[in-house]
Amino acid sequence: MADIGKRILIVGGGAAGLMAAVTAAQALQESGYSPKDSGVVLVEQNDRMGRKLRITGKGRCNLTNDCGRDEFLSNVPTNPRFLYGALHGFSTGDTMAFFESLGVPLKVERGRRVFPVSDRAADVAEALVRACREAGVRFETGRVSGLAVADEAVTGVRIGSRTLAADAVILCTGGCSYPATGSDGNGYRLAQAVGHTIQPPIPSLVPLVCEGDLCRRMMGLSLRNVRLKVLDVQGRAQGQGEKVVFEDFGEMLFTHYGVTGPLILSASAHMHDLMPGRYQLSVNLKPALSEKELDARIQSDFAKYANRDFINALGDLLPMKAIQPLAVLSGIDLRKKVNTVTREERHRLVALLQDLRLSPIRFRPIDEAIVTKGGVTVSEVNPKTMESRLCAGLYFAGEVLDVDAYTGGFNLQIAFSTAHLAALSAVEA
Repeated sequence: MADIGKRILIVGGGAAGLMAAVTAAQALQESGYSPKDSGVVLVEQNDRMGRKLRITGKGRCNLTNDCGRDEFLSNVPTNPRFLYGALHGFSTGDTMAFFESLGVPLKVERGRRVFPVSDRAADVAEALVRACREAGVRFETGRVSGLAVADEAVTGVRIGSRTLAADAVILCTGGCSYPATGSDGNGYRLAQAVGHTIQPPIPSLVPLVCEGDLCRRMMGLSLRNVRLKVLDVQGRAQGQGEKVVFEDFGEMLFTHYGVTGPLILSASAHMHDLMPGRYQLSVNLKPALSEKELDARIQSDFAKYANRDFINALGDLLPMKAIQPLAVLSGIDLRKKVNTVTREERHRLVALLQDLRLSPIRFRPIDEAIVTKGGVTVSEVNPKTMESRLCAGLYFAGEVLDVDAYTGGFNLQIAFSTAHLAALSAVEA
């Protein structure tokens, strides 16, 4: 049985879907619609809106980045030019003002990352849900199994045996990351069914599996204020040396399989065609010290513990979990008295601490990725409206599109900007 009369229908109740819904409903109100009948329906397969949004940023929600458009786009490796119109219409500053207007005070942290003052992602999600309700958005629970199309135009969506009719449909279904939250790739299937090309989804912003057992032996060790370089060593055999493809300063964590943490997630987005032997990670454990300064620091420690064994003289220099693995890796006899450690051995230790090498061999599974690289091919979407070029009345927003960015609030801003543009375009149309 058809359910007639729904003007704008949004599929997916995540960051993009909630933003699209409130934007469309408010715009329709301004056109004369009553808040009790906004003409906007949001369909979500989970029993709770914004499930992925509630866990983003380790539950703190880095919702945007307080930077200008050019700097923003420099942090978007995939199809940045596609976003010019969306960011012009709804900038990072607009996002900040919007959430402040919803009663979510914000703060700016290192790297211009923007968080709610409360450090609660749930506050961001609840503010969006509340704004939708106040604007008259109707929520429907169910899994969309297909799009209803006639004469190359969308006419609604199918949910089981029901059809919800619509003048416009906005797909905000996310990618394939965190499938337990609802991002299970369904949007790709819906778009493909009406003729859209899907760039194969692969993980981005994802932990790395490393060769050997060094990471396992340091499992649970969290490092702050370290410098990481990602080196493409593929050309080394041809005498081309190592190419630095990523370098940054921050935090990382050793696990039983390899490494994760903010630095590693950012680095993963720069590692294309990851395979054993392609890349190496260079970790500087003491980036604040020059080689000479670190050597002097080690000499000072060795003088302090002159009669101790080497293995027992590193407690002031290294975290407990790193002492045994790195002492072994240095090649220095663990039971050697530190007052007999040679200058050459000491320099070897300095080099190790400032260039600890790890060999990533593959990404962790896509369901552990923060975002997915891939999705609806953007050449088939109008960047000025987010409308499909193949199916009239069908719009896209957020991670379902083949657009992704580095960590720092950029991906959520993409979701908000594309959703805002798609919603206004759908209302206008």
